[in-house]
Amino acid sequence: MDVARMDGNGGGRLTSASAVESGSARRRRRSRLTPEREAELYTSVLDLLRKVGYDSLTMDAVAARTRCSKATLYRQWAGKPQLVAEALRHEKPATLAGIDTGSLRGDFTAVVAQMDGLRMEQDTALMRGVLQAAHAHPDLLAALRELLVVPELSSLEALLGQAVERGEVPADTAALSYVSYALLGSVIAHQLLEDKSADPAFVGAYIDAVVLPSLGV
Repeated sequence: MDVARMDGNGGGRLTSASAVESGSARRRRRSRLTPEREAELYTSVLDLLRKVGYDSLTMDAVAARTRCSKATLYRQWAGKPQLVAEALRHEKPATLAGIDTGSLRGDFTAVVAQMDGLRMEQDTALMRGVLQAAHAHPDLLAALRELLVVPELSSLEALLGQAVERGEVPADTAALSYVSYALLGSVIAHQLLEDKSADPAFVGAYIDAVVLPSLGV
């Protein structure tokens, strides 16, 4: 079962096993930082990113803010794009990875239960700035796709694959290829139409009213 991925042409697959593995291998090769220290650093990076924006964010500023040497930063991450992408992935408000409640509806309910309205509002504003910067910085766009987008789409594919294996959704259901577009599009459209960020209630209602019926659930 394949889930459509966003590529430069709007309809192809984005995920490659090598892309996911390269990010994982890079994380395995580094690491003198404890998970706790790494989490603190990611939080500080995003706080700084909210304050100054991507263009004004420097590794010098990150080093000063986190009391971490630049040598250590570059040993852990190839550069600013990779550090920002990893920080966004670490601090994302919800994850699809590892969810298996026994039903697709239950799986999506578990995802929505992780969400927090205030956090979603803050993260939406942050991501708008980051995505705007990505248009001017191809290296940032590449890092976001490899380290943030690809892993999440892989997790969504696994979640939908579980539903197919359980017999909830036929494998040839056309809508399987468009779930990622529907979920992302609904959040973007909500901001445009309502002039405010989507909240967990909206996401849950959208999944119930649009996503699950399109899959025959």
